[in-house]
Amino acid sequence: MNLSPRLKRIADFVPNNSIVADVGTDHGYVPKYLIDKGISKLVIATDISKGSLQKTVDYIREENLEEEITTRLGDGLEPILPFEVDTLIIAGMGGLLIAEIMSKFKETSRSINTLILQPMVGSPELRKYLLQNHFRIVDEDLVREGDKFYEIIVAKTGLQKFDKELDYEISPVMLKKNSPVLREFVEIKIKMNESVIEKLRNSTGEKSMSRLLELEKIVKDYREVFSK
Repeated sequence: MNLSPRLKRIADFVPNNSIVADVGTDHGYVPKYLIDKGISKLVIATDISKGSLQKTVDYIREENLEEEITTRLGDGLEPILPFEVDTLIIAGMGGLLIAEIMSKFKETSRSINTLILQPMVGSPELRKYLLQNHFRIVDEDLVREGDKFYEIIVAKTGLQKFDKELDYEISPVMLKKNSPVLREFVEIKIKMNESVIEKLRNSTGEKSMSRLLELEKIVKDYREVFSK
């Protein structure tokens, strides 16, 4: 089967011969791909929505993959036992929600070897959570689909330190990888912040001025990323 570029890149990060939990699986396309390609031995597909999970159940039954893909209904990592899987996929949620799920089920999240996380928003906050809770970012990638960019973060347990605030926005791991769409991604971030800056310049409140200075510093740092 053909996955979208975002889902395909997520699947590419899954280690061979793995046992995977795909949290918020939706239709179950990634689990099927992992089994079809012989990447994973077993996938546990979970979802908090009974309706969404039923789509996966029906799809797996049609594809005769009921022995290789197990479905479980539940909130976040609740359906997964500690040490039951070695790889975790959480994709298509906000970074804060992903961090909340990991925090709520710390014993399980810390028992997993490889975390593959794809936040829709809030990637800086997710990176902060990871580093503050003894996870290290070992790989990242940036995928473009149409006019949208998706950040994929791969983490393992361990210690890591970022030197500056900008590292949480664009991690050193991402910079080192130098994705072909990274420059465009950064330029879009600069334009978005500059638009807010222009609006803030017409404000006089203390909070507005503080935010203005903060965004000007962020834009300056963004520009320096490609000026070195």
